[in-house]
Amino acid sequence: MCVALPGKVIEMNGRIATVDFNGNIVKADSGLVDVSVGDNVLVHAGCIIQKMDDKMAHEMNELFNEIEGLTI
Repeated sequence: MCVALPGKVIEMNGRIATVDFNGNIVKADSGLVDVSVGDNVLVHAGCIIQKMDDKMAHEMNELFNEIEGLTI
């Protein structure tokens, strides 16, 4: 199973975005969505697939943090 993760665009170089995922910095292709520095985005398989507002990004990060804290 693959999950699209929320991050924030911190730099653009052509259509390649540098995205910050809570301190993990990765490059992602923005060819599918028009993005700018400061945008919250969902990234799946190295491609930005959606922009989102601050509220949605915060809610998703909270959910991932909650899931990470679960023990089996």
